[in-house]
Amino acid sequence: MSEPKAPTPAPGDTYKGWLFKWTNYIKGYQRRWFVLSNGLLSYYRTQAEMGHTCRGTINLATANIAVEDSCNFVISNGGTQTYHLKASSEVERQRWITALELAKAKAFRMQAESDDSGDDSTPPAAGQGAGSRNSEVQSTLRTLGSKVEDLSTCNDLIAKHGSALQRSLSELEGVRLGGETSEKIRQVTERATLFRITSNAMINACRDFLALAQTHSKRWQKALQAEREQRVRLEETLEQLAKQHNHLERAFRGATVLPASQSNPAIDSKGPVSGKGDASDEDEENEFFDACEDVQEFITVPADPKYHRRSGSNVSGISSELGMDDGTTSLDEQSLASNPESPQSQELVPVRKRRTRIPDKPNYSLNLWSIMKNCIGKELSKIPMPVNFNEPLSMLQRLSEDLEYYELLDRAAKCQSSLEQMCYVAAFTVSSYSTTVHRTGKPFNPLLGETFELDRVQESGYRSLCEQVSHHPPAAAHHAISERGWTLRQEIALASKFRGKYLSIMPLGSIHCIFEKSTNHYTWKKVTTTVHNIIVGKLWIDQSGEIDVVNHKTGDRCHLKFAPYSYFSRDVARKVTGVVTDKDGKAHYVLSGTWDEKMEYSRVMQSSRGGENGADGRQKTVYQTLKAKELWRKTPLPEGAENMYYFSTLALTLNELEEGVAPTDSRRRPDQRLMEQGRWEEANAEKQRLEEKQRTVRREREREANRAASPSEEGKESADRAEEVEIASEPSETTYKTETLHGSHPPAYSMEGPYGAPVKSGHQDNYKSMWFEQLVDPVTGEPTHIYKGGYWEAKEQGNWDSCPDIF
Repeated sequence: MSEPKAPTPAPGDTYKGWLFKWTNYIKGYQRRWFVLSNGLLSYYRTQAEMGHTCRGTINLATANIAVEDSCNFVISNGGTQTYHLKASSEVERQRWITALELAKAKAFRMQAESDDSGDDSTPPAAGQGAGSRNSEVQSTLRTLGSKVEDLSTCNDLIAKHGSALQRSLSELEGVRLGGETSEKIRQVTERATLFRITSNAMINACRDFLALAQTHSKRWQKALQAEREQRVRLEETLEQLAKQHNHLERAFRGATVLPASQSNPAIDSKGPVSGKGDASDEDEENEFFDACEDVQEFITVPADPKYHRRSGSNVSGISSELGMDDGTTSLDEQSLASNPESPQSQELVPVRKRRTRIPDKPNYSLNLWSIMKNCIGKELSKIPMPVNFNEPLSMLQRLSEDLEYYELLDRAAKCQSSLEQMCYVAAFTVSSYSTTVHRTGKPFNPLLGETFELDRVQESGYRSLCEQVSHHPPAAAHHAISERGWTLRQEIALASKFRGKYLSIMPLGSIHCIFEKSTNHYTWKKVTTTVHNIIVGKLWIDQSGEIDVVNHKTGDRCHLKFAPYSYFSRDVARKVTGVVTDKDGKAHYVLSGTWDEKMEYSRVMQSSRGGENGADGRQKTVYQTLKAKELWRKTPLPEGAENMYYFSTLALTLNELEEGVAPTDSRRRPDQRLMEQGRWEEANAEKQRLEEKQRTVRREREREANRAASPSEEGKESADRAEEVEIASEPSETTYKTETLHGSHPPAYSMEGPYGAPVKSGHQDNYKSMWFEQLVDPVTGEPTHIYKGGYWEAKEQGNWDSCPDIF
C-alpha cells in the first residue's frame, strides 16, 4: 500500500533534520530525513527523495507525542501509525519536541477553524483565547477582500472612461471649425469629468486599502516578532540547560564517558513490543554490512569554561600554560576562521567568461545483449566497453578537479604557524573528494601522451598541467604552481579489485605540496574509493581509509580517518575525523566533518587518558576543545547538475574548447567531445578507432625496443612472441574493465637508477613522457615523474612540433 506523498513545505514554516527511526529488531534504528511542515511529519530515506518518494506521513493534529528518555520519543495517532524516534542528543530531541508541539497546536487550530467555517450562518465559537483572535483575523480579511473588489471595479471604470475620452480627443482632432465644434467639446468635457470622478474614487479606495493594510500589518508584525523572540528565548534556555546538565554529569564522573553498554542506540532495551515500525519502507535491494562499527579513536568534550572567558590577547598565555610553543603551535582563532581573502582588496581584471552548462545527458538505455552478441568469439580483453559507462571527462581532467578548492592552499600559504597551515592542508585533502559523491560515471582513460592544461592564472593565480606518462598500469603526472606561493605535484596510478558486489580502486603514489615562503613540504596519499552495486542496484560511491599528512620540515602530522559507510553506525554518513600533532606527538587541533559537505577544527586545550577502551584494549584519549569553527564548506552544485553528470562549476568548464592548447590536450579528444554532444554511437566508433591506433603504435614501439635490446635472431623471435600474445595491454577503457573484473594488480616495474625509465618484465617499451621525467623523489624515495619544464614556453611561442599525433 503506497503511502501519501508529503506536501511541499512552505518557506519559513518548516523544520527539517536527521532522526533515527526504529524499523524492526533485525535492522534496529535507521537514519531518516524528517520534514515537519503544515502540521504533517513526513520522512524520507535521504534528502534526495524529497522530490519523489515519501516513506510515511503522520498528521500531528490527532497525534500523541510522548518522551521516553533523554534522546527517545514516540509519536502515535491512535494505533494505526506509531513512530519510535531517537535524536542524536538531548538538545536535538528537545528542539524536535518543541517544534512538534508548536506544529500540533497550530494544526489543531487550523482544523477547528475549517470545521467552524463549514457553516456560514453559524459564527465561529468565540473562546477567550485563540477563537477571538481567529474571528478578528477573519473579519479583517473580509474587509480587505471587499476593498480589493472595490479597487477592481474602479479599475474597470477607469479603463472604460479612459478609452471613451481617448476616442473623443481623436474625433476632436479631425473636426473642422464650424457648428459641430462646440458639440464635440461638450462631449469631451463630460467624458473628462467622468474620468476624473472615477480616478478620484480609485485614489480614495487605494488610500483606504493602504491605510487598513498598514495598520493591521504593523500589528501582525509585532505579534509575529514577539512570538519569534519568545521561541528563540525558549530554545536558548533549553539548550543552555542541556549543556549545564551534560557538564555536571562530566564533572561528576571525572571527565569519563558512558560505558559501551549505554552508547549504542541500536540495542536499547525496548521490552517485548511486537513490531515498532513498518519494515516495508526498507528497500529489498539494500546492501547490508557486518554489524560492526569502526571505533572512534578519541573523544572530544567541551573545554573548561575558564578557557572560553579568555580574551583574544590571552591566547599566547594559554599556550604557555599548556606547554605549547608560542612561535609555531599557538593559533590565532580569528586569523584561522577569517583568513579568506577579501575580494575588495583584489584588483579587478577582466577575465574570460566560462560556460555554465553542457548538453544534458541523453537518456539512452543500455542493452547488454547488444554488446555481448557482437563479442562472441573475441578475446575478453578486446571487448569494447561503450561510453554509456563514462562521463565526458578524462582522468586527467578529474585529477585537475583536486584544485576545486585552491583557496585553502592560498590561505595556508599566508599562515605563520606550521600547525595552522597543516589544518588548511588537511582540509584541502578532504575537499578533493567532495565532487565524487554523485559521480558514478567512469572518466575516459587517457591515451599515452595525452595532456591537459588548466590555466587559471588570471582568475585564480595558478596553472596546472597533467600528462599520461604510463599506460600499463595507467599513471598520470600532475604539476600545479600558484603565484600565491605554493606548488602541488603528484603521480597517481590505479590498482583495483573486484569483490563481486563492489569495486575497490586504490590510488598509488604520493601527493606533494610545497610552500615557497616557509619551505614546508607536505606529503600524503589518497584513500580507497569503493563503487557499490556493480552488478545489481543503483551505483553509489564511498571513500574509506586513513591519510597521514606529514610536514617533512617540522615533523608535524595530521592523521585523518575516513569512516566507511554502515547502516548500523550511529555517526553521520561520510564522516572524517583527524588530529593534528607536533613532532613530539602532542595534539593541538581536532578536525571533524564529512568529505562531501564541510570540515571544522577545534583547538585542543587539554588531553588526557580516561575514555572507554578502544578495540585494541587501550584507553581512548579525551580531548578538551574550544568551540568548533569552519575550515571548508562545499560549494553547492549548479542548477540542473543532475542532468549534467553531477558536474561542479569547475568541472563544467574543463572540456570547454580553448585556443592555443597542445594538440594532445584532452579537449581535442574526438570521442569525448562526441559523447558530450550526445552523439554516443559516433563516440563509440571513434573510441574504438583511437584504441586500435594506440595498439598499433605500441606494438611498433615495443618491436623497436626489442630490436635495440636483442638484435640477434633470438631477440627477433622474442619480439614476435610478444606481438602474438599482445592483448591490448595498454589499458584502454576495454582493458581497464577487464582487469578490474579479474581483480588483477598492476605489474611490477624495476628501476635502472634514479633517472631510468621503468622497464616492464616481458615487454620492452622505450616510451618517454613529453613534459615530465622520472626521478627518485628525495623526500619519499619513490620513483615519480616530475615536471621538467617547457610546456608553457611552447604555448607562448605556439610551437607544438614535438607533440605526437595521438588523436
